[in-house]
This record gives sequence, C-alpha cells and structure tokens, in this order.
Amino acid sequence: MQTNRFEVSGYLAAKPELRKLPSGTPVANVRLGQTYLYDTKEGRGKQTNWFNLAFYGALATVATKYEKGDNINVVGSIHQRQFTPKDGSPRTVQEVVVQKCHRIAAQPEAVSATNGVSDVNARENESPNDQPAVPENDDAWAIL
Repeated sequence: MQTNRFEVSGYLAAKPELRKLPSGTPVANVRLGQTYLYDTKEGRGKQTNWFNLAFYGALATVATKYEKGDNINVVGSIHQRQFTPKDGSPRTVQEVVVQKCHRIAAQPEAVSATNGVSDVNARENESPNDQPAVPENDDAWAIL
C-alpha cells in the first residue's frame, strides 16, 4: 500500500489571496515557513524550510481568513505540478494540496519558575523536537 500524507505546522509568509481557475474552482496559494532549532559546536543553529500550499474549493475561502504570520497546521498530500509561465520556459513545482487545516493559537509567554518574570524568548529555548499541539478530535479541523 502506498500513502501520500504530509503534515506540517508553521507560519504563513503572506496573506493567501483567492483566485479562480478557468474551471471556476476557487484556489488560494501561500508559502509556509517551518523553523526548527538544532545544536551545533558553536551553539544553537536555526533552519527554515519553506512549503508551497494550495487550497482548493471551499477550503480556499477558509484560507483567505488567515493573515501573514499566522501559525497554522495543515494536513495534505504532496503533488508535483507542471506549468508554463508567460516567458515560455516549462516549470515544475511541488506543493502541499491541503485537505485539513487549522490555526494554532498563539502560545502565552512562559513564566519563569524562579522569579515569575515572563520570558519573551521562551520559544528560542524549545527543544528541536517540540511539536505544536494538535487537536484530539476532528472538530477543530476545517474539513472539506
């Protein structure tokens, strides 16, 4: 059996814009940045991966409610698409065709246990393997 399921959480690089395909199907595209921290000999390192997201149909309308910088979680499948822009040179892109998505609420500032002062840099101290919370049931997902 073969499966094509991809899940990622990250921050939107821009506000998704709604447009229509020639068939009339609504579509919204946006890039999502997912940054992780890792340890090096010199200290902490940081790497950002970028993913192209494609929202189709009613889910495209839902995507337009998101703003630049929103932290979202998406589940979808990876598709390879070929197209020819106006300059005539054929291009190939890989994108995540989103099947489910939800916004991840902003995390409150961490409070230091020793002095009660909020730590605005708490996210930088996370382990590289920390993952955002995912809802236990499908009620929180935008499913279409």
